[in-house]
Parts: sequence; C-alpha cells; structure tokens
Amino acid sequence: MPYTSDKTTPHLIGGFVGGLTSALTLQPFDLLKTRLQQERNSTISKCLNSINHPLELWRGSLPSCLRTSVGSALYLTSLNVVRSKIANSKQAGQGTSIASHGSSNLPNLSAKENLLSGAFTRAFVGYLTMPITVIKVRFESTFYRYKTLKEAVLDIYRNHGMRGFVKGYGPTVARDAPYAGLYVLFYEKNKSFFPKYILPSNFIQTDPKTGKYVTSTATIVNTTSALFSAVLATTITAPFDTIKTRIQLQPNVNKNSIITIKNIIQKESIFNLFDGLSLRLIRKSLSAGIAWGIYEELIKKFLP
Repeated sequence: MPYTSDKTTPHLIGGFVGGLTSALTLQPFDLLKTRLQQERNSTISKCLNSINHPLELWRGSLPSCLRTSVGSALYLTSLNVVRSKIANSKQAGQGTSIASHGSSNLPNLSAKENLLSGAFTRAFVGYLTMPITVIKVRFESTFYRYKTLKEAVLDIYRNHGMRGFVKGYGPTVARDAPYAGLYVLFYEKNKSFFPKYILPSNFIQTDPKTGKYVTSTATIVNTTSALFSAVLATTITAPFDTIKTRIQLQPNVNKNSIITIKNIIQKESIFNLFDGLSLRLIRKSLSAGIAWGIYEELIKKFLP
C-alpha cells in the first residue's frame, strides 16, 4: 500500500501542536542559552541572577512559539511529502511494500535517504522561518529591550534593511540542515534499536490485529528514540548554534561565519564555540521527545 503524501492536514496539525507545546514548555532553556552565548565569561548563575522575575524566563515566547509551531508544521509536512515520494518510488520499483516501524506509521527509508531528506527539507523551511528566528533571538537577549513584535521589526528594518531578517542564515542552515539530517537518521535507527536491544522483551506489546505496538509501547519507543537522537545531533552541530547567535545579535561586529569564528577563537577560546551546549542539549532533547511523541501519535489517530 503506497504512502499518502497528499493528506497534509494531519501532519500540519501534528507538527503545529507538538512544536507549540515544546516551545512554550522549554522557552526558559532557550532564553538562558541565548544569554550564555551573547558575551564572553557569561555563566548560567549570572544569567539567572539577572532575571528579575520568574516570568522573564519566558521572554520571547511569542516569536519562539510562532517560529517553532509554524516551523515544525511546515517541516514535518514537507518532510513527509519528500519521504513518502521516495518510499512510493522504491515501492513501485521493487514491487513490494516498504514497511514502516512497529511504533510508527512513517515510511522506513535507508540511512542515506533519511539523512538527505531531513537536511534538504530543514534548509528550505529554515529560510522561510528565518525572520522569526532573528526576532526571537533579539527578544531573548539583553542587548535589545523590545516591547512588541512591531518595534522589533521596525528596528531591524531601519538598521539593516530586508537583509537583516535573514542575518545568520548561513550558520543557521549549517547547523540545522546537518542536525535535521542526522536527527532523522538516528531517530529511525533508534526506533529499531531500542526495542531490539534496550527494552525488555516482555515490555513490547503489539496489537494482534495490526501487528503494531500498542500506544504505551509506541510512545515510549518514539519518545526515547527522539531524546537520544537529539542529544547526538545537537552535540555534533553545537558550534554553528553559537556562531548563528553571535551574528544575529551583533551583525556589525560578526559579519559572517569566518569572522565570527576568528573573533571567538582569537579573543576568547575555542571552547566558547560550545557555549550553551548543556542548555541546548536539555532543550533540544526534551523538545524532540515532546514534539515527535505528540506528532507520531496524532498521525496514527488521523491516518490509521
């Protein structure tokens, strides 16, 4: 049976709900990560001490929620279209069904196909959502004290023109495209690895009618796979996150990726390229667990 890529609404809803939930829940980690990366010698304790009220930890939630919910909806929908077309072309060529995992209704592709589909789709969607990303980072920083989205938009346009809204796209796509490709690759591998080698055999329960895992088993398999996949992909791509943040906060000083790397290494330390990694690891792993866990289960509800 072919995978249906034309039914985009369930993927849009699943991606939007999962992205919105994770963004709102984990915004404090994003804010602290941005403030750690914005200047030398910053620490988590200093960042926390600068917070005047607990609600300030959610500063920038609006652009963050917009970026993550809309971005997640667009990304997961586009990714499904790409992966479904690949699966259907393989199925037609082989004359057999390309079976999905027991915990998922998503197509099961090769490692190379997962890597490339994730990377290219992320690069495309990342460009579309770049203006929201720039605004989000500025809201989270202490360099700017915007009160409204309109104020942020006007300030960026007045000082940098339209190009200001895509500042940092180079290091962003250098971070997000490999991250997304590696994440999809690891995620699909882990969905097979964890039930086979990690989870106890008596824990795995399947539906006798469909042969799929029951909801509780599938949720744990998918969420655990998402968590570990995010940790691996995040660590590998961490330096690009720091470079991206520095460019978006101080575009006049850090004009491109090469200059930014030189500034960090020469004036600070090579280890500063990994500023905020611990916070990003927590944020990305939990975000992936929440967003992909919700997405996978909603897809199965809408597209059994």
